[in-house]
Amino acid sequence: MIPRPARRPSAPRSRRLAALLAGLAVVAAAAFGGPGPGVAAGPGARIAMGEPATLDPAVAGDAASAAVIAQVFEGLTALDPSLTPRPALAAGWELRDGGTTVAFTLRDGLTFSDGTPLTAADVRRSWLRVLDPAAPSPLSSLLYDVVGARDYATGRGPADAVGIVANGTSLEVRLDRPAGDFPAVAASPTLAVVPPGVGTVPGALQAGPGFVGSGGYLLVGTAADGLTLRANPRYWAGEPAIPEITVVTDLGGRSPVDVFAGGEIDWVPVGTFDASWIAYDPDLGASLRQWTDLAVTYYGFETRRPPFSDARVRRAFAEAVDWSRIVDLVDGSTALPATSMVPPGIPGRSDERFLPAFDPAGARRLLAAAGYADPATFPTVTLVTAGTAYDGAIIAQLKANLGITIRFEALDFATLFERLGSASSPDLWSVSWIADYPSPNDFLGILLGTGQPNNYGGWTSADFDAAIARAVGTTDAAAARAGYDAAERIVADEVPVVPVSYGISDALSRDGLLGAAPNGLGILRLAGLAWAGQ
Repeated sequence: MIPRPARRPSAPRSRRLAALLAGLAVVAAAAFGGPGPGVAAGPGARIAMGEPATLDPAVAGDAASAAVIAQVFEGLTALDPSLTPRPALAAGWELRDGGTTVAFTLRDGLTFSDGTPLTAADVRRSWLRVLDPAAPSPLSSLLYDVVGARDYATGRGPADAVGIVANGTSLEVRLDRPAGDFPAVAASPTLAVVPPGVGTVPGALQAGPGFVGSGGYLLVGTAADGLTLRANPRYWAGEPAIPEITVVTDLGGRSPVDVFAGGEIDWVPVGTFDASWIAYDPDLGASLRQWTDLAVTYYGFETRRPPFSDARVRRAFAEAVDWSRIVDLVDGSTALPATSMVPPGIPGRSDERFLPAFDPAGARRLLAAAGYADPATFPTVTLVTAGTAYDGAIIAQLKANLGITIRFEALDFATLFERLGSASSPDLWSVSWIADYPSPNDFLGILLGTGQPNNYGGWTSADFDAAIARAVGTTDAAAARAGYDAAERIVADEVPVVPVSYGISDALSRDGLLGAAPNGLGILRLAGLAWAGQ
């Protein structure tokens, strides 16, 4: 998923806004009835999320938008709390041709919310919008394993050559290489299915009675502080149990804890500082939910120009900083020191440590071998972030252990994101990345593969690309892990990035709100919520 600002202690991370702290609930088709205990009148619910920048899956590049898009537009698959892809719009799928073809079969009788048929042609049209060369999605790389997709998105090939073939309720996806994780990729909100009017009819995404969706809820109203969602009676899984949900996007500057304690909201993210005392509070403690994000905060180098085009310089910087100690001192129990780019909880993740050891003396030797025995000769470089609690300690250790003074610049995240990967890309930078789908490739190949749009530092390694190809091109779990481990060892050796921490998130959830069990992907699936005893 598009990166967020690197994490700050005691506050929700702003890239996802409040939506960062939401989790993906069970895909539920069962209905429940009646309000839960301790809940104010009415069968509805009030859920805090970030304000979406757009409702168009092909345009969205932030998780706040993705969290709302996932409610109103559905994909072929959805992920359950164990991160296993399950049928959604698709009734099922099978791998053919050695894993290079994924054949989806859509459910019979699917319609959009206005009753018009939803077919495989709608899926193809929606996915081609993600690849549109005139305005490719920020996450167009999710489809780059599809035959002809990369060429089409970059203007080097026609749409007709893209390996997405629709025929009635059948969708055949032809891949350049075996990719057994493609059914999980299909669960991304970026690949949700939209009606024909989106992108062609002005106002197609406006709230109101004319809003047409494919998800569990329809956007029927907006206000300065939130959105009104109404259950879609034509939803494939049956009309959701909670008929109306208010998505609260602005608490008016009030504490989320106070708003929750006052009974004004049913589910709300809270910062780690508040969570630290709420856990022991006799009234609120039972309402606290905590989970580890499927996300990594990392620092990256601009590898296309000196000095960080030299792997020895990058490794020297990595070895000169005691990254794990900084995380422990800054975040305490609110974050985990990273050991690799792949966070815990991702299936197929290795327990091996893929991080250069803290070795200041070795770092100075590496710097000397790169031609900078005298730190005074090292060129001026700038670290640019959206402001993290780690920045000051990192800069201090580089000065103490290498004798290098680093300039620092803090930008708002939108400006930082515009600069990443551009001609004015920073020398050093930091962001966090949350999983789009539960695979090591989403943190390795997507972020560091040659020519990938999200490879902001421009690093390239044929050996790394080959290791990723081996990993994604097999259905054997052991062989896949061996490929990913080989890729991570190359990253640890050449250091295009340094993984620093994995975050922990917290929320308050009303007693009796069922299905609000997060799994770290950042999206609370409202169609899976219900009130106990309803």
